[in-house]
Amino acid sequence: MANGRGPSESRRASDRGRYGRLSRERVLASALELVDREGLSALSMRRLGTELGVEAMALYRYASSKDALLDGLVEALYLSLEERLSAGPDEDADWRAGLHRIARATYDVCLAHPQAVPLLATRLLAVPLARRPTAVLRDHERVLALLRGAGFDETAASAVFRAFTAWLLGYVTVELRPMVDNPDETDPAFRLGLHRLSPRELPTLRETAAALAERGGPEGLAAGLDALLDGLTGGSTSAASR
Repeated sequence: MANGRGPSESRRASDRGRYGRLSRERVLASALELVDREGLSALSMRRLGTELGVEAMALYRYASSKDALLDGLVEALYLSLEERLSAGPDEDADWRAGLHRIARATYDVCLAHPQAVPLLATRLLAVPLARRPTAVLRDHERVLALLRGAGFDETAASAVFRAFTAWLLGYVTVELRPMVDNPDETDPAFRLGLHRLSPRELPTLRETAAALAERGGPEGLAAGLDALLDGLTGGSTSAASR
């Protein structure tokens, strides 16, 4: 070649960005930062390449398609969850305490990266179990192992796992739904845009909107999780006494 480099050298040179040689971790971290700032609609291979200082084609070694890149963002969220959990105690006193710790860490990760949270539904709905990112599968394993270790059989552990996952992701989704219609308004009614809601058709919603706009926070998450687990186990902390 005219520049004296072979094909393999040219390929390697193309993934040197403004921060040095790329890695999968750096690509995913930059993608998550971009989504945090500007939302999912801003994410594309071209735009991410610009962020990293490389051509878009260089990114396909780390994410083979746009869908693979979105799956990588899900992976990044769950890797962040693992980091938070690893900073806590090695073992939980009981299975309920373990579920509460996982739920709170997941809540914190989601609130730190709200723009990426929709992917926890859209991508996991599109990807079968065996093809999910390893970090996601480790989370599934963590919850199920906690329950099986507490004495739940396969059927009961599966039921609690499904209910726990549904409550956790549902709660986070409700927490992050936009409520403010006009952030520049100081009057609460206009701030929420209640004038857009028909008082005749939606009287209860108008009356309750201000309360709905308040986040339940970690306290609401914990209280709801306790109520869910009480309903599933009759209030027992032991699987054997269900």
